[in-house]
Amino acid sequence: MHRGSGEQAPPYATSWSADDAIEYIATTCLTPGVPGTVGVELEWFVHDARDPYARVDPARVTAALPAEGELAGALSREPGGQVELSSAPAPSLGEAVATAAADMASLRSGLDAAGLRLSGGGADPYRPPVRVRDAPRYVAMESYFDRAGPHGRTMMCGTASVQVCLDAGLPGAGPTGMARRWRVAHAIGPVLVGAFADSPCHAGRPTGWKSTRQAVWARIDPRRTSPPTGSDPAEAWARYALDAPVMCVRGPAPWQVPVGLTLRDWLAGAGPRPVTREDVDYHLTTLFPPVRPRGWIELRMIDAQHGEDGWLVPLAVATALVEDPVAADLALAATERWDPFDPGPWRRAAAQGLSDRATADAATACFAAALDALDRMDAPAAVRTAVERFTDTYVSRGRCPADDPDRLSHDTPRSEIHDPIRTEAGT
Repeated sequence: MHRGSGEQAPPYATSWSADDAIEYIATTCLTPGVPGTVGVELEWFVHDARDPYARVDPARVTAALPAEGELAGALSREPGGQVELSSAPAPSLGEAVATAAADMASLRSGLDAAGLRLSGGGADPYRPPVRVRDAPRYVAMESYFDRAGPHGRTMMCGTASVQVCLDAGLPGAGPTGMARRWRVAHAIGPVLVGAFADSPCHAGRPTGWKSTRQAVWARIDPRRTSPPTGSDPAEAWARYALDAPVMCVRGPAPWQVPVGLTLRDWLAGAGPRPVTREDVDYHLTTLFPPVRPRGWIELRMIDAQHGEDGWLVPLAVATALVEDPVAADLALAATERWDPFDPGPWRRAAAQGLSDRATADAATACFAAALDALDRMDAPAAVRTAVERFTDTYVSRGRCPADDPDRLSHDTPRSEIHDPIRTEAGT
């Protein structure tokens, strides 16, 4: 969601303690306000329309994109060449859908004319992950992740998502309270992973997962990808940030990539130079939990979807379950069998989709609650119809998009399909 951040503190002083940093992060990560604003961030792979296996020249993509100012939202480019549309914040779900759809139509038009196509799915089914952008951030990020294996590079360059952005809520414990919205967003996470799992293949291979994207995230350092735990989300996020490793120290290129240095260590004087407030702010952008506070809350666990308007359903369902108090109550009841901060339910949903009975039962209840909530929210008829169609096609049958026959090959010639690649979490 393309908008400004929350309250800003005075310039960060190098003499601040860890407690000072915790206070700063906690007071800026979640902006209090009456809920209602909705946004979405849509990541897409860009393929050559004639040869989806081909590497696409980034300059060719740049030339086909709408010029700055032509869209209501903002465009950015991911390290593997993915295009991301961050919608303008909207005062309702219906307006969020309308503005994002208009921007997507403009984006597709330019790419279509250039012989390119936007492809959905949580993982690139055709190409192995290769970084095509040389920004210092991405070079440093790749260096950092490569120390632990290939999963970080795959995440950077070979995955895509639908990210739903909603207001943080009001102080207090009521239906619109921050702590409650934070818990609901995490509780429904495995449901959103399983119901919208849409990445059974990557780089020409079945992977053994329904959501390969979530499988990749599960293999990356949990100190920067797992949910922060604690009853107070702001304080939990602040402590999580201090205990996470520093990915990079900005400066003259190439940026430094320290080993084992946490932000807490750096604040205590162990880093290569004194910490600035900008360093703290930047560090927060390198943390990737499934629900990330950015002034608002960003739900990051959903695979990108196939089809021109496939993104509409996860946006509508997630928004309805968090925004509508009745739907939120039903969602919490449907997911009470699991601890939303335990990685187990998330991994089962990624591996099995709605073949996992617990995930399927929760999804059935959550989608029914979301449909009722969409009526109360006066959502456009087309939105409700899309959710009903998805529910009938997938949720009511214990299926997810990854179960579609064409998803396994994804137009990949059968001669190119290899034996499934299974990781320890998928067996």
